[in-house]
Amino acid sequence: MSRSGWFLVLLSAGLTVAANLLLRSGVERAGGFAMGLVGLVGLIRQPRFDLGITLYAMASLVWFRVLAMEPLSIAYPVLVSTTFLLVTMGAVLLFRESLAWHKILGLVVILAGIFIVSKS
Repeated sequence: MSRSGWFLVLLSAGLTVAANLLLRSGVERAGGFAMGLVGLVGLIRQPRFDLGITLYAMASLVWFRVLAMEPLSIAYPVLVSTTFLLVTMGAVLLFRESLAWHKILGLVVILAGIFIVSKS
């Protein structure tokens, strides 16, 4: 992958991570989510949820550029694994979610996978 490709994949991953964490925070502030119009209106009233949706849209636009210029077989695994790793870290730090040894092992395997895929 090119340097600009790496930058754009990591930018898309960062925006996706921020979006996920903001969406989670917005759902929590709304008191959860109930299916239906009332539940949706409750979420839309949460600024963090709205910002999360906006960041998801921005991540998509960046990703479209990646699709136009980089091999999908390399870019997509890097995007997904980086996003998975960073969302997990954010959930542990921001939402006090547990991080058991098997999750840590899984994250190490993911990091190894990023390295292997990016070198191909």
